[in-house]
Amino acid sequence: MKANRKQRLITVLLILATSATGSFLIIRALDSNLDFFFTPSEIFKEEIPNNKRIKVGGMVLEGSVLRDKTNISFVITDYQGSINVEFDGIVPDLFKEGSGVVVVGYLRDKTLVAEDVLAKHDENYMPPSIDIKN
Repeated sequence: MKANRKQRLITVLLILATSATGSFLIIRALDSNLDFFFTPSEIFKEEIPNNKRIKVGGMVLEGSVLRDKTNISFVITDYQGSINVEFDGIVPDLFKEGSGVVVVGYLRDKTLVAEDVLAKHDENYMPPSIDIKN
């Protein structure tokens, strides 16, 4: 009877240890893939480490886009704050001054070095290939 009770206790402890280890590994994996979303006015209020990947959303400031071959720099604003962005790559077709954008990258010297630029459109977007006449 005592051997059976001891065996059940060991089994329960092994299950708990395995569950705790699995939960820790899952939480650790999710934390490493987590990108925090900020607006330009929130970025400088927070202390963000240089190695932390972040997402910044806002509007591309009119007259701020500078292109040089594949390099592009622009300013994102939420009309309360703004941040300079540098991107080496090709931006989406919907990217233009005055449009919404989400940028994924790293903060370096108060400039966002972008890995990816995502252009946003409003809910009334229609592809250019569709010609609707009223």
